Amino acid sequence: MVEFLQFTLSGISFGMIYAAVALSLVLIWRGTRLLNYAQGGMAMFTTYVAIEVIYRTGNYWTGFVSALAAGVVLGVVCQLTVIRPTMNKPPLNAVIVTIGLLILIEGLAGIFFGGQYRSFPTAFSQAGLKIGRTPLGVSRYDVFVAAAVLVTTLALAVAFRYTSAGLRMRAAAFNATIARLSGIRVARVLTVGWALAGLLGALAGVLVSPSTFLYPNSMDTIFVFGFTAAVIGGLDSPAGAVVGGLLLGVALSYAGGYLHSGSNLVPLVALGILVVVLMVRPDGLFSATQVRRV
Repeated sequence: MVEFLQFTLSGISFGMIYAAVALSLVLIWRGTRLLNYAQGGMAMFTTYVAIEVIYRTGNYWTGFVSALAAGVVLGVVCQLTVIRPTMNKPPLNAVIVTIGLLILIEGLAGIFFGGQYRSFPTAFSQAGLKIGRTPLGVSRYDVFVAAAVLVTTLALAVAFRYTSAGLRMRAAAFNATIARLSGIRVARVLTVGWALAGLLGALAGVLVSPSTFLYPNSMDTIFVFGFTAAVIGGLDSPAGAVVGGLLLGVALSYAGGYLHSGSNLVPLVALGILVVVLMVRPDGLFSATQVRRV
């Protein structure tokens, strides 16, 4: 029972990171019907910005905020300079562009910051918490990770639901043509969506890096898991992205803990879950049923 509790809590902590990546993918998909394959690279690059600021200032929170700001700026720049010219073009164009953008960002990271593995500091202790003498398998930092993603998710939910900017984003995601006819500047709304996606990616990169090493390809696996979480929940559902991330995180934690050579099988387990979901419910667990009137 103690092991089960430890694996569950650890899975929730990593699941929240997968949820952040999944949310960033959902934000872009809802507005543009585009999967941003460069999302992991963007998150990695902003994490390098954070670590450089931390080393120069000695302050974790300055680096944390700098990474989030860099994520917003990078998202806007990529949308305006690289993605916007592909709008109203064949969908394959945008796919190739995002893959090329990923290669470019990872190459620039290697040039600017080097290819060596670097450790990332934490704001809180990574020593395991205990209830009495029973270890929980999570640390104060894990609690911070879960809380940071949860607060960000709730803030986005409130913004989408109760603000005019959120209403415009929802309208543009629902039907861009009708939104334009209603006076909404869809292109500007899409830029805001990329900015928020960049922020979420930066948050995921900063939060996961203390548990891994930082290097130019460090976010590739996290991106795959985040993409899997988004597909599980449904690419049109922000709530599904969060639930998908949690489900995937817990499932992979159980696989890594209970299966023989579990750490080596984790990617295969994620692939298996993705295949099963696509076979049973291709649009995701939280996809809305489309009604067709004849």
